[in-house]
Amino acid sequence: MITAYHRPPTMQEALGLIARPTPLTLPLGGGTLLSHGGGEAVEVVDLQALGLDQITEKGNSLEVGGTATLQGLFEHTSSNTAMRKAIKLEAPLNLRNAATVAGTIVSCEGRSTFVTALMALDAKLSMFGVRGGAATDETSLGIGDFLPLRPRGLITKITLPVQAKLAFEYVARTPADKPIVCVALAQWPSGRTRVAVGGFGAAPRLAMDGTEAEGIETAAQNACHDAKDEWGSAEYRMDVAATLARRCLERIAG
Repeated sequence: MITAYHRPPTMQEALGLIARPTPLTLPLGGGTLLSHGGGEAVEVVDLQALGLDQITEKGNSLEVGGTATLQGLFEHTSSNTAMRKAIKLEAPLNLRNAATVAGTIVSCEGRSTFVTALMALDAKLSMFGVRGGAATDETSLGIGDFLPLRPRGLITKITLPVQAKLAFEYVARTPADKPIVCVALAQWPSGRTRVAVGGFGAAPRLAMDGTEAEGIETAAQNACHDAKDEWGSAEYRMDVAATLARRCLERIAG
């Protein structure tokens, strides 16, 4: 439940509010989650005035502002077919127009198709943390390091590699449903290959990060060894993940 609303004009003021030990104060991006009633009482910091919604290609990187919307990234010229597929499955159009990239990362669970793609791409998060009632200096954190702990703070930017090829495949009950299993595979010109698996658990999992693609099917299987839940068995997910990983590699090779 939101008990107070702030819209600071500067980053310094925003960080000061977010860093307060009490009351609990959280960044507000698109408001798709925090604007819902119920839950713990929180104060929110509206980030709209801070200019964190830009998407810019710089050299070999795509820099996505934390408050850029999912739809904005979907429509950007640097987003390929695989990224657009992952974003489209993440949320319907109305929500994509409001939901921010950073908010989607912070609130994701294992069925997040978008964050599965980010995990494969080894996305880097630029963020200010919170320690002892004050904001820390801005640091860069890999998404795989961020997700297990999800430390408090403010994500200002997500950096993606432009030169990496991305493929994404999934299996769901219906074409528009969240996946039972999904696999994203990114491959760099050097041959480096990362495979991420989603569709279960608290967050997508990194299955492989290697210098080449050998062993991707086994890696995808191993990532699902304990993936039993109400949507599917671990054995089913292991078999499907291996097949999807192979399809991803074939798409990139084709």
